[in-house]
Amino acid sequence: MIPQPDLAYEFALHDRGLAAIAGLDEAGRGAWAGPVVAGAVILPLDRFDLAHALDGVNDSKLLAPEKRAALLPVILEVAAASGIGYATHAEIDALGIVPATRLAMRRALDALGIAPDCLLTDAMPMPELALPCTSLIKGDQKSLSIAAASIIAKVTRDRFMGEMAESFPHYGFEVHKGYGTALHRHALRTFGPCPAHRMSFAPLREVLGSDHERTPE
Repeated sequence: MIPQPDLAYEFALHDRGLAAIAGLDEAGRGAWAGPVVAGAVILPLDRFDLAHALDGVNDSKLLAPEKRAALLPVILEVAAASGIGYATHAEIDALGIVPATRLAMRRALDALGIAPDCLLTDAMPMPELALPCTSLIKGDQKSLSIAAASIIAKVTRDRFMGEMAESFPHYGFEVHKGYGTALHRHALRTFGPCPAHRMSFAPLREVLGSDHERTPE
């Protein structure tokens, strides 16, 4: 049975007097190329039909691309606020993937336009922020806010990688979105890396060999 996220965590926080609860999630953390993208969303918990309005929203990884794309405008219309944040491949190489992911999340929060009272994240603590943060393992399968954020991040990043494929047509970014598939490995061995690749990632260095290794700045 596919797990169905709900609003239990949101209402528990709301009962403690925390009104603006931001769900946060990312897409692209494990990819070999392109940015990591974070989505942030604050849902209107006072809307009586909120769960019904977001029927079908779930962990983006459990949904077909067409379903995710169809749900995105619904989420954006229903949400009290939403935001998107990027950390580039260069920032990932310079900072490391976890700090870069947190940077993308902070940028998504900044884009909300509403200051959140607390955060719900998918297994990503945010210790640098002076906000209460509940970090849930598989949070995108438990919290509707995190699930909505996961769809925002995933659809946004997939579209970005599709556009990147037009600039770098040899790599199949429109198919694998920068992840380490056999097609991607073959393209790397054939053409070498392009400017969008994360050269600090060990799998990339292993595919390319020592001639392409470099130390992140």
